[in-house]
Amino acid sequence: MSDEPLCQKCAGLCCRYIALPIDTPEDFDEFEDVRWYLAHEGISVFVEDDLWYINVATRCRFLGRDNLCGIYEERPRICRSYTEANCDFHSGDYGYDQYFTSIEEIDQYMKDKDIKPKKRK
Repeated sequence: MSDEPLCQKCAGLCCRYIALPIDTPEDFDEFEDVRWYLAHEGISVFVEDDLWYINVATRCRFLGRDNLCGIYEERPRICRSYTEANCDFHSGDYGYDQYFTSIEEIDQYMKDKDIKPKKRK
C-alpha cells in the first residue's frame, strides 16, 4: 500500500450519502412506509446487525471537486468518526443483512416473510 493518505485517493464516498436508523418494520402498514421510501429516487433501505436504515444518496455541499472536505477543520462529529480503518474507500462489500433499492425487492421480502395486510372486520 502506498504512503499516500486514503483521502488523497478517495472519491469522497462517505460524503455522498446519509444513512439514518429507522424503526424496524413489524407489520404490513409499517412495511408500506418502507415501500413509500423506496418509491423515491436516491433512496435505499438496508438492514445491518438487525437494525434498519434509510440511505439517502446526497452529496455533501462541502465536498470539493478534488473530493476533499472544504471544512475539514470544522467538519461535523460524524465526519470526524471516519478513519482509514472504517472508510468506504476500501471496505468493499458492506455485508448487509438485507439491501433494498426498489418496491419490487421489498415486496418479495414481504412475500417471503408472509407479511400481509390485516383482515378487516
